[in-house]
Amino acid sequence: MSVQAGFALRGRNPDVLTCIANLSNDEVFTPPEFANTMLDTLATAWASDNGGANIWADRNVRFLDPCTKSGVFLREITNRLTEGLSEQIPDLQERVDHILSQQVFGIGITHLTSMLARRSVYCSKHANGAHAITRRFNNDTGNIWFERTEHEWDKGKCVFCGAGQASYDRGEGLETHAYAFIHSNNIRTRLTELFGGEMQFDVIVGNPPYQLGSDGGTRDVPIYQRFVEQAKSLQPRYMTMVIPSRWMASGLGLTEFRRSMLEDRRIRELIDFPAASDVFPGVEVKAGVCYFLWDSTYDGDCSVTTVRGGDVIGPVTRNLGEYDVFVRDSQAVSILHKVLRHNESSINTILARDKEFGWTSNFDGFHAREKPGDIPLFFIRKMKRGNGYIERKDVTKSAHLIDTWKVLVPQAFNGGDAIPHQILGKPQIAPSPSVCTQSFLFFYVQSQNEAKSIQSYYSTRFFRFLVSVRKITQHATHSTYAWVPMQTWDRNWTDAVLYEKYGISREEQAYIESQVRPMKLDDGEDEQA
Repeated sequence: MSVQAGFALRGRNPDVLTCIANLSNDEVFTPPEFANTMLDTLATAWASDNGGANIWADRNVRFLDPCTKSGVFLREITNRLTEGLSEQIPDLQERVDHILSQQVFGIGITHLTSMLARRSVYCSKHANGAHAITRRFNNDTGNIWFERTEHEWDKGKCVFCGAGQASYDRGEGLETHAYAFIHSNNIRTRLTELFGGEMQFDVIVGNPPYQLGSDGGTRDVPIYQRFVEQAKSLQPRYMTMVIPSRWMASGLGLTEFRRSMLEDRRIRELIDFPAASDVFPGVEVKAGVCYFLWDSTYDGDCSVTTVRGGDVIGPVTRNLGEYDVFVRDSQAVSILHKVLRHNESSINTILARDKEFGWTSNFDGFHAREKPGDIPLFFIRKMKRGNGYIERKDVTKSAHLIDTWKVLVPQAFNGGDAIPHQILGKPQIAPSPSVCTQSFLFFYVQSQNEAKSIQSYYSTRFFRFLVSVRKITQHATHSTYAWVPMQTWDRNWTDAVLYEKYGISREEQAYIESQVRPMKLDDGEDEQA
């Protein structure tokens, strides 16, 4: 097939990259339409910075996808360059040869995806294959490299990505998921080895793998941040990547990454999708996904856009580093300012920590029937609440909190992505004495009346809205409650009273109520893990 025919047919045949199955929720193929949206953002920024110039008409710009799967970014970049360089390089074959040999580079994440990427870009799984649309390569890989890479183990974990040796120390024939781009102490030298020359990339673009199991699958370790950090170390002119939005407020081991992202004034645009299905149909990524444009010469506030279904909010100019977490909801900022202006203590000063009594959610060292001297123990098991009994002497951690009244609050609540949302699971008053497992956090006070007052406060939309601006996943940790102010526990709290106290305008009240649904305390339990 001729090169001319190969490119012409792409506009007529169904695009296979719109219908291939994802590898997993952690290694998600990027839909072509979304890849093009990201490339449009890049092109707009380039034009703005270069007097209206077209990035796709520049034969010297070099692109890298360091985690290519389907090859969609490289393919779409190639298509755009093929059109944009038509005047500079009129001969189609010469133009394609130049683009594929000098401008477009990728690193496959697995053997399979590297072949898929080459098929997407070169029209052949081998760069030097009979059907490849270029003859510039004398090897199978071309500029889309992949070779099996091994983890470097230390005390059972990979020093580069944190993968667990028990899960990923695999024999020949099995993928190691040791991604080459992040398994190097000197990525510049490594890229020179891979591509055979000094490599300086103007644009780095991609959709990195999101996480790996670290110890037999009992927990997952994020790794997407390592791709972002490694890409920055290469000092490109621009970088754009799509990553989970969890980094904004939570995530195992992401504290330093979050701080660096929020303080990085080179992040020019941030486009946030609270429901990942708006980007990846049929895929669930807790807390959604986002993509950002990082511009090495930019120094300023960030243009933030939020997209949910057909609704687009923004762009709004934001200082990403205003707080220790990113407040995704731009419309919440004015409300938060009004509350924090009071300089009140946080309610988390009377909120117990995770595993306050030392027991995980699956703790079963209790008995079903009460014996003399026992104290009640509360738990959630298989999304159902229950209680048993345990001897006081068996409580070896935080024994000073046994004899307090408690408002138990579920540590996890999902409820889906639809709004208005309940935000938190329903509270439950536990008498003095009592204890609980990790299933619950709890507020502790000295009397039943105080506990009832806290329960009324917790059930207000105002309370749960303030939690929502820090709660980005189903888990509500101790820090999630940091912006909820302390009150006096001598009354029944209502939204009307709280709105008046903090000067919440009618428009702001309407917005809170559009986001948070009422919580009724007497219609049963609805815990969701």
